[in-house]
Amino acid sequence: MITMMQDTLGLASGVLAGFSVGLVGGGGSVLAVPLMIYVVGVSSAHVAIGTSAIAVAVNAAINLRRHLRGGHVRWSSALVFAAAGIAGAISGSALGKLVDGDNLLVMFALLMLAIAGLMLGTRSDERAASVDIGIASTPALLALGLVIGTLAGVFGIGGGFLIVPALMLATGMAITGAIASSLVAVTAFGITTAASYAWSGLIAWPLALTFVLGGIVGRLAGTASARYLALRRSALDTVFASIIIVVALYMLAHNIYVT
Repeated sequence: MITMMQDTLGLASGVLAGFSVGLVGGGGSVLAVPLMIYVVGVSSAHVAIGTSAIAVAVNAAINLRRHLRGGHVRWSSALVFAAAGIAGAISGSALGKLVDGDNLLVMFALLMLAIAGLMLGTRSDERAASVDIGIASTPALLALGLVIGTLAGVFGIGGGFLIVPALMLATGMAITGAIASSLVAVTAFGITTAASYAWSGLIAWPLALTFVLGGIVGRLAGTASARYLALRRSALDTVFASIIIVVALYMLAHNIYVT
């Protein structure tokens, strides 16, 4: 049962997660689960993950719409990657629901550290402006999609920070196309994971609504701020990665030493 105070905190947490997406281009789903547990006070890790998946799907769909107008999505690669990832998300969400909540949060914290490391090590890499799927890239797209989709299913994350470099690695596409194409997969993974958790009754629907509404407001504010801070993008990525590391270390300490 979600209280009015938790709804309010959920709205504020959604604003924060959405702001991070607008400001640095992603990461909101990584913060969503710890925000729901440690700020909103959701007692079940599985409910936090299932509810987060709703926000992931909605926010990705909203961002995808903007990229569709720009014609940046490389559909041939995006659909193959997403199809493999959906299969992974189905099995991953089933697996995640079987893992003890405390252990799941420890695993989530370790994934956060890996994502932060990827953020700190990744630099923009402009490659071919237009890439169509070929026989050579299909196995890599299928394998990477399956792995990242499984992680998305287990932890309820969008996986954008993993999908973008994976698409670039598999096809050689430009980062602009990879970002736009990744949103197809993130939307698909979020819907798949949310459906699985909803089937098991592991979604707090009122909280999902307030978190999504807060995310929309926060994303608009973050996008507006990003325009003024564009020249400091590298510094922003470093600060955000550092925040993820701090949150992950707190989660590890709380779930290993406190419990």
